[in-house]
Amino acid sequence: MKVAIITSFPPSRVTLNEYGYHLVKNFVQNQEVSELLLITDKTKEPKQLDFDSSYKVNVKDCWSFNSYLNFFSIIKTVLKEKPDAVLFNLQFVKFGDKKIPAAMGLLIPMFLKLFRFNTVVLLHNILEQVDLESAGFTKNKLASKIYNAIGTNLTKCILKADLVVVTISTYVDVLGKKYKTKNVSLIPHGSFEKTQTPNFNLPAGPKKVMAFGKFGTYKKVEILIEAIEIIRQKSSEAIEIVIAGTNSPNTPGYLESVQEKYAHVPGITFTGYVEENEVQNIFNDSAMVVFPYTSTTGSSGVLHQAGSYGKAVVMPDLGDLSLLVKEEGYQGEFFNPECAESLAAAIEAILNDNEYRIRLATTNYRAASALSMDKIVGMYLRSFRQIEYSKLEKKLVGNV
Repeated sequence: MKVAIITSFPPSRVTLNEYGYHLVKNFVQNQEVSELLLITDKTKEPKQLDFDSSYKVNVKDCWSFNSYLNFFSIIKTVLKEKPDAVLFNLQFVKFGDKKIPAAMGLLIPMFLKLFRFNTVVLLHNILEQVDLESAGFTKNKLASKIYNAIGTNLTKCILKADLVVVTISTYVDVLGKKYKTKNVSLIPHGSFEKTQTPNFNLPAGPKKVMAFGKFGTYKKVEILIEAIEIIRQKSSEAIEIVIAGTNSPNTPGYLESVQEKYAHVPGITFTGYVEENEVQNIFNDSAMVVFPYTSTTGSSGVLHQAGSYGKAVVMPDLGDLSLLVKEEGYQGEFFNPECAESLAAAIEAILNDNEYRIRLATTNYRAASALSMDKIVGMYLRSFRQIEYSKLEKKLVGNV
């Protein structure tokens, strides 16, 4: 099968590039895939094809974030290459944070379906489940209504694809009920690495408490720093804070302002962007992973990574994080996202009880291993075949 995947891809910094990397890696390593057409965004450096069987990958870097030409260049590429199936790795700001390029990009699945390509859209978030104010889009109520109206119409267009895949079961129910559609299916997010059983013991030295992601909208690190300061006042144990990642595109300069505000606080490391080949090391060095979130916008890739590397987690009991705990078997220590004292208590509960930390880490590793990315890719390949069989069956019935 010749499969096309439309996604951002390292060294790109566009959203979902890490997920795109692991998705492509596992598709390429599946024996059913004879060729993978990687339709990706343009980067100055070559694509990070550092995995086995990379000879199967045909790279077409033909689009750019916020370009008005993406719609035409992607469709032209697919028409020329004629893949058997096309998979989109999408969220609503995938192709740009400007309204027109973003919207035009989201119309591509519908048009490829019109050209009779087998189209599957992996939609990481749905507007119906996003708090626009918390996510940094707008605080204006009128603007929120406009965004929602536009989002509803774009979702209708996305649903014209053969199949829309979401990663949380609630999303299937929400979309089915609102849009009266039956072509929405659940395929879990999956865990990036199929790792060997990790060493659950911590490295020597200060215990590192890490937050990982794109910060500044609903991911605020101030509460983490303040929580560690509360713990330090009561304990002499050496603790370091690691803030791994970058600013959210909606909040440029956020982490720089945090660095300036808390310059007097010792033991804080701001790593900046973490290259894919450094991700494992930064997780392995950490005692736990903290999610200083006030809202959620979809299934958490960071939670799945924490599970893959066998880490205890501290998170708010809200939104999609809460659903993942119930649906996929992850466990963590919970806290009130508006209270630094609550976060401090949650972190202490893990720092002060090594058996509890290892129990959480082991549970999360097992949850991640149950849904490794190679298994997720198998689900997509079955979906491609089902779409093809369904179309063939309709054609045969029509001929009769």
